[in-house]
Amino acid sequence: MANDQMIVFDAHLDMAWNALNWNRDLRLPVEEIRRAEAGTTEDHRGANTVCFPELRRGEVAFCLATILARSTARNEALLDYRSPEIASAIGQGQRTYYRIMEEEGELRSLRNWTDVEKHLAEWRSGSRKAIGYILSMEGADPILSPDDAARWRDEGLRVVGISHYGEGVYAHGTSGTGGIKEKGFALLKAFEELRMILDTTHLTDRGFWQALESFHGAVLASHNNCRALVPGDRQYSDEQLRALIERGAVIGAALDAWMMMPGYEPGKADNAQVKLEMIVAHIDHICQLAGDSTHAAIGSDLDGGFGREQSPSDLDTIADLQRLPDMLKQKGFSETDIEGVMHGNWLRFFRKAWSKGPN
Repeated sequence: MANDQMIVFDAHLDMAWNALNWNRDLRLPVEEIRRAEAGTTEDHRGANTVCFPELRRGEVAFCLATILARSTARNEALLDYRSPEIASAIGQGQRTYYRIMEEEGELRSLRNWTDVEKHLAEWRSGSRKAIGYILSMEGADPILSPDDAARWRDEGLRVVGISHYGEGVYAHGTSGTGGIKEKGFALLKAFEELRMILDTTHLTDRGFWQALESFHGAVLASHNNCRALVPGDRQYSDEQLRALIERGAVIGAALDAWMMMPGYEPGKADNAQVKLEMIVAHIDHICQLAGDSTHAAIGSDLDGGFGREQSPSDLDTIADLQRLPDMLKQKGFSETDIEGVMHGNWLRFFRKAWSKGPN
């Protein structure tokens, strides 16, 4: 590891979704991927920021890698499927992608704290080809029933958010008006029994409070910013952030431009005014609410349906997360605080969440 670089734990990367939906070979250098996608009509094609070489260059030793397939009425291409069964099959395809990348030596599945400790030791010793990932799911629609949760857990799934956008199978999500459905409460009970971790990201306000009241296991927010700085239901209010802090959660700061700067409209706005240092304000806001830095971290969401055009304008690839330590230092964060934000807080969270027996 370079002397001036710090290990990074990124709690939200949609890698399999990008690979399978965009036919994107994440083993290739970023420049090669961009050339291959040049000339396509979508703004984010040819503008990716994430690939395995850039993750390694940026010392991203750990991540939460998602499965993402919805069954909602939104009918968004490459996101929504006509039945949960189809969404489940798509999700299994994404799981298979991660497994193949493990066989290729690009990724390493981390299913318990022993796996994490071993991976950290190997990374620090200089063995940095395999990127450690904890399997997560963004929106629980691929889980066919509460009983099906055990099968997914056996296949490595450890973290689940039960909603995404709109009305899902188990709960309403961002831009929705409802909360958690009856079958959603049953799913949360199954998660608790299986000691799976709940990601509260994308729950509606109503669903958020229902989840915290009914679910008694470990909770986190993989990629959420602060509503006090950027209004909107995609961000959390101070009351919500305090509730998460009280539950011992860690909140990952997201680098999607519309979550970073008030008034930014995806697809319409120029990202020239959006800078990487803006995320420091969201991180600092969480620290001020908590009274310390132990609940703030990174969940970049880079390439989460967007590319450089909707990322901070001074970020070229995910390796530029290495610029955050200096920005945090200028804000007054100590070296220990900075290490916590970059990786230590997530590691501490999972050590505690997985300390009560085998996973």
